Amino acid sequence: MTKPASSSTVLDPANMLQGLQTLVELESPSSDLSAVGRVQDVVQGWMQELGARAEELPGQVRRFRLGQAGQPGARPVLILMHADTVWPHGTLAETPFRVEGERAYGPGTYDMKGGVVMAVHALRMLQGKLPVGGVEVLLTADEEVGSLLSRGAVEAAARQARCVLVVEPPVGGTHALKTGRKGVGMYSLKVRGVAAHAGNRPEEGASAILEAARLVVAAQALARPEAGTTVSVGRIAGGGAVNVIPAHAEFDADLRVSTVAEGERLAHGFAALRPADSRVTLTLTGGMNRPPFERLMGTAALYVQARRHARTLGFEIEEAFVGGGSDGNLTAPLSPTLDGLGAPGDGAHAAHEHVRLDRWLDHTRLLAALITEPGVN
Repeated sequence: MTKPASSSTVLDPANMLQGLQTLVELESPSSDLSAVGRVQDVVQGWMQELGARAEELPGQVRRFRLGQAGQPGARPVLILMHADTVWPHGTLAETPFRVEGERAYGPGTYDMKGGVVMAVHALRMLQGKLPVGGVEVLLTADEEVGSLLSRGAVEAAARQARCVLVVEPPVGGTHALKTGRKGVGMYSLKVRGVAAHAGNRPEEGASAILEAARLVVAAQALARPEAGTTVSVGRIAGGGAVNVIPAHAEFDADLRVSTVAEGERLAHGFAALRPADSRVTLTLTGGMNRPPFERLMGTAALYVQARRHARTLGFEIEEAFVGGGSDGNLTAPLSPTLDGLGAPGDGAHAAHEHVRLDRWLDHTRLLAALITEPGVN
């Protein structure tokens, strides 16, 4: 992306596309913080060209402040974005960045490097027209793996913000904004049994695999789909030599809940799991990683304002409640939060990941309008 002019209300689609290609071709899996840092360095350069004050916070978080952000008594509009992706090194060789018609393909285009580029260009449009209190931008490095490093910085910024705008992508296909998300958690259960020869006196053993199988069924039974609560055991391992009663096994369960109460119920349910064989011991770790993002009044007000801005810009938007988590889950209990304000497209975490270029500029203009007039005090 070339250096932005000092002020411009006109979007430059070629410049935006060049910036997207630059970020996508810097592979940045969450497992490689140095690689993620290289993406953050590029974005920091762009933000400093806009006059932002940049600093690095604990947890490999870059903070950029524009206008009066950070001044006593003035609450900024907070923009959240992340530089990491789910894609491992080498993915780009198999699915390179490319443009086909009105779609730009490549790993990380939709989730969420397209949103990062949008935020930079929306702020470029607004130079000299920032809201009272200014704008604060957080660019994190570990959102895709649960924000364990960055959570403190994200929550601290949200507590001081007027509102939070999350440039995660909108819903694939419909391009709806996200006014609610399920809470996300994970439990790991390690099972320790007693080894014995499978042919000679097997009764002296206590099978960890057998107990794990029973416990998987019990864990899955904690789901309540009618309440929006799902439990999915997605990984199981154990045993060794086939002629030995297995002494160890383990499994991991993914949890999704729509309410805090359901998260608490699951916590009690997992803590109450017990083996049928008293010789077997269990070790339970994990819990809820992200609270539910519930549609509170502040989020509703942000969505209403977004819909008004979209209509002024000549298009319609809808809202949706989704199952996946984001940093919006962390901020929604603390400050009015609207999610899905990033690049329209589809294919998050999939080989056909892409940005819809024919809608990209409209959603960038919408983001700029919300930054200046979010509709909440």
